Amino acid sequence: MGLYNAHVLPWLIDRVMRAEELGRFRARLIPSARGRVLEVGVGSGLNLPHYGSEARVIVGVDPSAKLVELSRKRSVGHRVPVEILQADVMKLPFATASFDTVVSTWVMCSVPDLARGLAEIRRVLAPGGQLVFVEHGISPRPLVRTVQRGLTPIWKHVSGGCHLDRDMRTEVGAAGFDVTRLETEHGGPFSEMYFGVARPT
Repeated sequence: MGLYNAHVLPWLIDRVMRAEELGRFRARLIPSARGRVLEVGVGSGLNLPHYGSEARVIVGVDPSAKLVELSRKRSVGHRVPVEILQADVMKLPFATASFDTVVSTWVMCSVPDLARGLAEIRRVLAPGGQLVFVEHGISPRPLVRTVQRGLTPIWKHVSGGCHLDRDMRTEVGAAGFDVTRLETEHGGPFSEMYFGVARPT
């Protein structure tokens, strides 16, 4: 799986995440990022065009060297300073309270220890900071939920650890965040999209 994860999977992620429908989802929340912004799981940099005028600096991290390379290429010429680093959300190389906004899009599904990743996000957020997220997770529909739970053990092995059945509302709240905005939308046959803004309690 080493060759697959290092080279094939990043290429697949870049192709899949370019879908026009996902761009519509991004456009709903990314512009609300403000100040010094950390984007966890920056991937190939597809969120960069959606940042608004309130973002002063964007720092992106991703554990994949290939996706970091692609993201750096997309960041060239951006209107605000952009820095892309290879790093894991479960061990962020930043000082406590150093960001005004953390952005996470389709990342939390694949973090091996999500509680630890969310704790790190909370740590690096400044007082009054915000977590802006677009994620997919457990469906409220019983039949879809059953399918999600049945598919996840297989799906996560071919999709970089992606879980179809994580309860994003519960996970974010349990990590010490107050979810101040949350919307959900059916995102396909086996997914539910979660759009949210949360602040450290």
